[in-house]
Amino acid sequence: MKVLVFSQHFWPESFRINDVAQSLRAAGHDVKVLTGQPNYPGGAVYPGYRAAATGVEHWDGIDVHRVPLAPRGANSARRLVLNYLSFVFSSAVVGAWRLRGQRFDVVFVYASSPLLQAVGALVLARLKGCAIVTWVQDLWPESLQATGYIRNPRVLAIVAAVVRGIYQRQDLVLVQSPGFVDPVRALAPATLPVRVHPNPSEDQPDDHAPAALMLPPGFNIVFAGNLGTAQALDAVLDAAERLRDLADVRFVLVGSGQRSAALAAAVAARSLTNVLLPGRYQPAQMPAILAQAQALLVSLVDDPAMALTVPSKIQSYLAAGKPVIAALHGEGARVVEEASAGIACAAEDGAALAAAVRRLHAMGDAERAAMGESGRRYHDANYAPAHLTPLLVAHLQDAVDLHRQRRGAGRRQ
Repeated sequence: MKVLVFSQHFWPESFRINDVAQSLRAAGHDVKVLTGQPNYPGGAVYPGYRAAATGVEHWDGIDVHRVPLAPRGANSARRLVLNYLSFVFSSAVVGAWRLRGQRFDVVFVYASSPLLQAVGALVLARLKGCAIVTWVQDLWPESLQATGYIRNPRVLAIVAAVVRGIYQRQDLVLVQSPGFVDPVRALAPATLPVRVHPNPSEDQPDDHAPAALMLPPGFNIVFAGNLGTAQALDAVLDAAERLRDLADVRFVLVGSGQRSAALAAAVAARSLTNVLLPGRYQPAQMPAILAQAQALLVSLVDDPAMALTVPSKIQSYLAAGKPVIAALHGEGARVVEEASAGIACAAEDGAALAAAVRRLHAMGDAERAAMGESGRRYHDANYAPAHLTPLLVAHLQDAVDLHRQRRGAGRRQ
């Protein structure tokens, strides 16, 4: 198949779609990418790139076509909206020019937030006369309300109407969690196929290079990823305060994001010597960091929309073979419990998180090791790239076949 991967974010930004594109190419498919200028998560365009530039790079045998966009900036809602809208416009207009004369069987949309980016993909699919498949990573408008970005019912209704229009023009929709199926079906046409396709874990490097971050001795609980509003990290600080009596226990929050500065200030103000904020590391460096942990933490705010998602870090945590503490509700907690990979506790609840840490800390090494091994087995059966790539290829081929059938039926009428 000739596949156009459409994503606002792509290498050298760190997103799962990078590995997915590589896996499709490795499976023998002709893969090209349309994306923006890299500027996530810091908000400034990466060195060597320009916001207003357009061009093509060659990465691991894949042509990566880049279109201009407005950088997201730091902690600016206006800049963030401009960033999203500029990519929608640029991908549709400049993207169409960049890809002129090229044919595709399917446009495959990696729909990280916001789903509105799929508008540009719809334009391209229409121009190319090919199928379109959108892989929904974040529910809209639900996530807007959950994170507090938009609470006005009228605005949320407008967003829902736009999302409904996007779904109406799809050949197939994939969702990253079973919990997404019903909300998507509520806005989608009854005839639209909606299927679950989980995020794969990132490939684990085979080398034994020294870790980029060495954790101090003790019982280290590592959180890896975005330090944002949705991650409920204030509850982690509350838990740390309740755990001062366990001298060897510490939280290591590896990453960066919108709340990095606020968290650092809160840690200092509360004199939390058992919380470390070492900053962000590259994905290839993370397995060596996770391997040093005694437990891995995933947390989300207590919100119905967040309960429907499986945070993508869970897949990497399971692959690392370490016990997982899941301070969240819904699908993410279900996976950890179903895998017998750790302990789930209430979302956004510092006392519950502290109790979960105490319980895990009191276990023997063998019991914790058994949790980690159980999680790794669950990962291999459900989230390994080698397992998921053939399934994704089958989904894309089904969409291509459905699209061709509809076009053939339209011509005969």
